[in-house]
Amino acid sequence: MLLRNYSKLTLSWFLELVIFSISRIRKKPMLDKKIKQKIISKFKVHDNDTGSTQVQIAILTEEIKELSEHLKKHKHDHSSRRGLLKKVGERRKLLKYLQKEDEKSFADLAKRLKLKIAKKLIEEEDERLRLEQELMAKDEIKVEEEEIAEEAAAEKE
Repeated sequence: MLLRNYSKLTLSWFLELVIFSISRIRKKPMLDKKIKQKIISKFKVHDNDTGSTQVQIAILTEEIKELSEHLKKHKHDHSSRRGLLKKVGERRKLLKYLQKEDEKSFADLAKRLKLKIAKKLIEEEDERLRLEQELMAKDEIKVEEEEIAEEAAAEKE
């Protein structure tokens, strides 16, 4: 009987300790407020800008840099690695959107942030445009060949 009560007491003590520990844990934001304000002021599009695509990309870039440094020290931190991959994916989506909407600001932002991924996106876009032009050229050749064939058929009749 004594062992059973003692084990319950230990379990309840353990649960209280866990609950207390969890309640004291606070998630630390990735970027300090001062750093975030500096980034916003550097990349803002207009005076009251806090959420434009350029600002979001710049903030994500800084967070990615911090997470990369963290993962160099803590190689087995898989949850942080997952967070890093999510941030990289989000930044890539935003970069694609910005490239599609405003090519000039995309190139300027990529240059200011020194992004390697932007070079890759530019190359992909150039390749897509080249393929489109080849397809259009082939279609024009087909149309011209069809017109010539129609003219030849009309002359025979």
